Amino acid sequence: MKALLQIEHIKKYYGHGTNITKAIDDISFDVSEQEFIGIMGASGSGKTTLLNCISTIDDVSAGHIYLDGTDVTEIRDRDISRFRRKNLGFIFQDFNLLDTLTIHENIALALTINQIPAQEVEERVGRIATQLGITAILNKFPYEVSGGEKQRSACARAIVNHPKLVLADEPTGALDSKSSQMLLNTIQSMNTELGATILMVTHDPFSASYAKRILFLRDGRISSELIRGSKSRKQFFNEILDVLAVLGGDLSVVR
Repeated sequence: MKALLQIEHIKKYYGHGTNITKAIDDISFDVSEQEFIGIMGASGSGKTTLLNCISTIDDVSAGHIYLDGTDVTEIRDRDISRFRRKNLGFIFQDFNLLDTLTIHENIALALTINQIPAQEVEERVGRIATQLGITAILNKFPYEVSGGEKQRSACARAIVNHPKLVLADEPTGALDSKSSQMLLNTIQSMNTELGATILMVTHDPFSASYAKRILFLRDGRISSELIRGSKSRKQFFNEILDVLAVLGGDLSVVR
């Protein structure tokens, strides 16, 4: 698999003069097509800042980020929104669904903005809703469905436009244990069955165990890496716990 995302020596500093905080301190790594990577670390380790830089929400202080050959750090401000719409899918902890639109309309919104023909919009929404098991709720509003259904709807919205990269920021943070597992199964199927490339930030070892590879951040740097390979998810989960114990990571969300 070719490298879809290339992170080259990026740094992100906040402050001025002697009062500088190094949120990201020289990070480099590649993400191949159809990979599912987890980013872990204690609070303040730089994982959210890293995601924000990759997603173009924040600018790097130094270094380069390439997505399918395009240098994200060189995109002009006026072109950023269009770049995000065409290339990135987002799954947020708080869903970010619009309450005034039906589930169908929420999923279709990105396609409509990108001027996809109406018939193709219907076909794509119908196909992704079937794949993610939310056909029955398409005509309902977000406040009429469960948290798990909202999150699967958010997954559908994230992938319906065939983005090159899906970014998930603590996607299970607002869900109970059962809904979290359903969502993680959905994200995993997005990767294995639909071929989505996924980068997920999480502090939860259970969530991270669904990934194929995990990068652990500490003080703005990559401190270690785990690759699942042929291990069972339970074996991988235990390895994650061992690394977090050394790093001082948050082990409070263990299922």
